[in-house]
Amino acid sequence: MKRFSKKMVAIAAFSVFAAQFLFSEDIKIGIAKIVQHVALDSVEQGVIDVVDEYAKSAGLTVSYDKQNANGDVNAANQIAANFKGEKVDVAVGIATPIAIALANSLKDTPVVFGTVTDPVGARLVDDVRHGKGNVTGMSDEIPTVQHIALFKEIAGIKKLGYIYTSSEANSQSSLKLVQEGCKKAGIKLVVQSISNSSEVKQAAEAIVRRVDGLYLSTDNTVFSALPAIKKVFNKAKKPIFSGDVTGAMSGGIFMASGFNYYKAGRATGEIVVQILKGEKPENIPVRFMTNASDSDLLFDLDVAKNCKITIPASYLNQANMIFENGSLTKK
Repeated sequence: MKRFSKKMVAIAAFSVFAAQFLFSEDIKIGIAKIVQHVALDSVEQGVIDVVDEYAKSAGLTVSYDKQNANGDVNAANQIAANFKGEKVDVAVGIATPIAIALANSLKDTPVVFGTVTDPVGARLVDDVRHGKGNVTGMSDEIPTVQHIALFKEIAGIKKLGYIYTSSEANSQSSLKLVQEGCKKAGIKLVVQSISNSSEVKQAAEAIVRRVDGLYLSTDNTVFSALPAIKKVFNKAKKPIFSGDVTGAMSGGIFMASGFNYYKAGRATGEIVVQILKGEKPENIPVRFMTNASDSDLLFDLDVAKNCKITIPASYLNQANMIFENGSLTKK
C-alpha cells in the first residue's frame, strides 16, 4: 500500500478546495450588507462587476444572493445561516457586523469582508498581513487624525461633534481615532452615541448647538440616516466633514475626503476572484485603499457659503469634485 505524507495530504486537500472553483461552471456568491445606503450599494456593485468580468473571461456562470440586514444583528445572523444552508461558494460581508456573522457561521466557506475598519479588533483576522482560516477581505480605515486637523485648519473648528453607533466594533475603533485627532489638534470633542438609525436625527439635534461642526467616519448606521443629519446641520449653518465622499455627492456636506467606495468594492471583488482561482483566504493579506487614485476630495461651495467659510484656493485646486449651485462637477 502506498503511504502518503502529511505534506501530500495537505496538497491534496488544497487541490480539492481549489477545484470546486476552478472546474465548476456554476458559481453562487452570497453578498450581504448590514444596511442599505449609497456607499455600501457602491461596494456591492463593485464586487459584482469585478466577479462578472472574471466569470465572462473564464466561461463561468455566476448567480448572486444579495441580502440586507437592515441594521439588525439578528437578521445578519439569519442571513449567515441561510448562506450556510444554500452552500454559497463565497460569502461577502459588507461592513463589520455582517462580516462577523458570516465568519462565525461559515467555517468551510470562504468569507470575504468589505469595508471593515478594524478587522483585527473585530477578530476577523489576527494580522492584516494575511487572512485567518477561511476569512480575509478589505479594510476601509481612513486617515481620521489628518481629517480632523484639516477640518480645523479650513473651518476653524474648536468644538467637534461626533455621532457613532455604540454597539459596532468599527465605530468603537473610529472613536479612538477621533479622540486622538482632537487631542492632537487641540480641540474639544463632543460625542453622542446611538444604537440604531432611528436615533440619528435626535442625536444630531442634541449635539448641533454644542459644537462648531460635525465629523462623520464610516459608521454605516449613522450614514443610513445621512439626510436627517444634513438637514439639522445645514439649518444650524454648521459644517460637516465626511470620511465618505459618496454620501456627499448629492450635496449638503461642507467637505468630504476619502476613498471611492465603488473602487473599494472592486478591490473586494478582486479578492473574491483570487479565491475563485484557487487561492486560500488565509494566504491573502487584508487590502487597504492607500493609493492616491483610490481617494477623492469634495467641497460643497453652497454649504461653505451658508456657513460663511472661505476655502483656501490651494485646497480647492486639490479637489476633484466641487458641488455648487445644486450640482456636482467632477474634475
